[in-house]
Amino acid sequence: MSIAGGFLKSLELARNLRSTALQIFSASPRMWAGPGRKVDPGEAEEFRRRRAELGLAPLVIHANYLINLAAPDDRTRALSVSGFRGELERAVALGADFLVVHPGSRRDSTIEAAVDRIAGSMARAARGMNLGSLRILVEITAGQGSAVGSRIEELRAILGACARLPVGVCLDTAHLFAAGYPIHTQEGMDGTMAKIAREIGLDRVRVVHVNGSKALFGSRVDRHEHLGLGQIGLEAMGRIVNHPALAGRAFILETPIDQPGDDWRNVSALWRLAGVEWKQPLDSPAAPADGFRPRRKAARGDQTQTR
Repeated sequence: MSIAGGFLKSLELARNLRSTALQIFSASPRMWAGPGRKVDPGEAEEFRRRRAELGLAPLVIHANYLINLAAPDDRTRALSVSGFRGELERAVALGADFLVVHPGSRRDSTIEAAVDRIAGSMARAARGMNLGSLRILVEITAGQGSAVGSRIEELRAILGACARLPVGVCLDTAHLFAAGYPIHTQEGMDGTMAKIAREIGLDRVRVVHVNGSKALFGSRVDRHEHLGLGQIGLEAMGRIVNHPALAGRAFILETPIDQPGDDWRNVSALWRLAGVEWKQPLDSPAAPADGFRPRRKAARGDQTQTR
């Protein structure tokens, strides 16, 4: 949900879509906000009160995309530690349940060195803080470039190095698929979840980003697609959403918005995959309830993605 217009507005947007959980950014996702970008205490109190009133849980905050906890150069790592400190402070102020962060890019360094830097960066950012019930979730990546975290073994190493922090994992269907995990087949999905159970533990998987993939299997390219379109397919999505290993997790959509109403069409598709009758949005847009319209060519400056 967008926070344009304030944090409270994101709750009303989620309510309108009849969502039961939501993810937001706590500041601009592509600008350095740093720890100086605070949440007004009065706004935070009203946000927490209204969220409880609406029963929206969990609340997931996605960290800034510029944060690179694995950065080998001192300047980028210092900016990332400062930026992540700000994310932690805003997440605690808003009463978030989870803060999702990408591990970062190792550039030309080794995985082992990158894991040590990630753990050290997190520890520095959280130093002296009382995180309360907030849990940090390291998101699996597609493995594009020198990104860390596209292998389950790498996530295990990060969690092991961050043993003193409340750390878990966020899965992403588009990332898993692009990283080469065959979640589009029944056997592949079962095998992937069994591997996660062995290497990480299913209890540490708390959030799942449910996205189609424009990119091919094993391509290591991160490009999200509407549910049912793209390379993964709706049947496979149904198996993922209903897989017993993921029961009780929060499923969050990070799908494109190419046309008005695409957000609630994806929400509707997700509910139907889960076998739940889904009702129209409270403020229903004038668009068909089922299916996605052909994409128009984006004009310069168009915002066609939610991320």
